[in-house]
Amino acid sequence: MIDVERILVTGSAGHLGEALVRVLSAQGRDVVGLDVKASPWTSVVGSVADRDVVRAALRGVTSVLHPATLHKPHVESHSRQDFVDTNVTGTLTLLEESVAAGVGSFVFTSTTSSFGRALSGWVTEDVVPLPKNIYGVTKVAAENLCELVHRDHGLPVVVLRTSRFFPEADDRDEVRTAYEDANLKANEYLYRRADIQDIVDAHLLALEKAPSIGFDRLIVSATTPFRESDVDLLHGEAPSVVASLFPEQPALYADRGWRMFDEVDRVYVNDRARSVLGWQPRYDFAHVLACLRAGSDFRSPLALEVGVKGYHDSPTGVYTVR
Repeated sequence: MIDVERILVTGSAGHLGEALVRVLSAQGRDVVGLDVKASPWTSVVGSVADRDVVRAALRGVTSVLHPATLHKPHVESHSRQDFVDTNVTGTLTLLEESVAAGVGSFVFTSTTSSFGRALSGWVTEDVVPLPKNIYGVTKVAAENLCELVHRDHGLPVVVLRTSRFFPEADDRDEVRTAYEDANLKANEYLYRRADIQDIVDAHLLALEKAPSIGFDRLIVSATTPFRESDVDLLHGEAPSVVASLFPEQPALYADRGWRMFDEVDRVYVNDRARSVLGWQPRYDFAHVLACLRAGSDFRSPLALEVGVKGYHDSPTGVYTVR
């Protein structure tokens, strides 16, 4: 019987993986970091799709956090087979070996991008995903594998569909041209962004509560100030809706030459994650405005500490290693 908790974190050289290892290590917990790239936060170098590597990394492990993945920025630089190998085969290998190792809690990091073409309006867990690229297709497939392995073997699994938390510039030329990067990210806290500290907090709560939950899919994003009744107005009158909720916002933005989006096409709703996990995200649009008022950075200390990881060893669009 395993008496001491040991946590495996995949993708430990990546942005979220490093953040998870940093926080867990600071708490004095026993952590194994697995990644294809060596890093200060990686103790096992190898692929999640390599069964021998995974089996060895799981030795003595009681819980698994699985953020390792090929991301949307990799769509232009990696093949569809690469995505299947990492996101689908890798997840299945990890799930099966976790069952064999007697793991008691498994958290899979998915994405709100999995909703794909269904992304409009008031987005809750009830919205049926319609993936629009290989990234979304493989993340939905991996989610379904999580549910299948839970049903067949009883492995407790929580799937977290995370919204944007990456620090890199937006990959759309027209958006980068129209908005200063901090302005863009500030706006996104209204409906589609979260700070990495809140993302980490949700993962650790999911790890703790997975055995009592069994299986669930949860949206993890900053708490929106909007109501479902605001959705129609947000499609053409977003600045007035935001100003009515936050009267100081127009002046705070004007001082910096910032602009609110003319339109907000979807709103991610985190009600279920807050209820099921007891999660209390701290970084929202009200926090952003408070920081603007105080002249301080609205990113968390953890976000500043982890910094920009980049997605590629060589430049690909705006996603580069710094």
